Amino acid sequence: MTAVLGTSVVTSVSSIDAPLSVQAVDYTALVAAGITPVDVRSQRKRDTDGVLSGALAIDAAEALTRLTPGSAESLTSASTGSRWVLISDDGHEAEWLAWHLQARGIIGARFVVGGYRALRRARISGRVSDQELAAISAH
Repeated sequence: MTAVLGTSVVTSVSSIDAPLSVQAVDYTALVAAGITPVDVRSQRKRDTDGVLSGALAIDAAEALTRLTPGSAESLTSASTGSRWVLISDDGHEAEWLAWHLQARGIIGARFVVGGYRALRRARISGRVSDQELAAISAH
């Protein structure tokens, strides 16, 4: 849908064009397809409940700043074309963050329904890359 406001044209993206959520059972395939997982749980929760191997660990309070391009605090990989899948403890915080990222033009932002808890129920703990295995073996 396109609307003209004064001299500006505003194009909205429908929820069909930019889905907001993904199911836990689809997580592995999405990561294999190149979507970057972002664990927005607190460090305390990661220490208590376990890490999500292969995911970026960014505190939820910093996620919008780090994942939105254009500032000194942005990740170098942050762009409007970035594809992120956010994981919070139960999915609610990640949903809020994904919604705000999409509102900022990062339409590739998604969240896992049910969050880390749903991933654990689905027996998904992330993937460990060959590089991570080499680093672990070296220590």
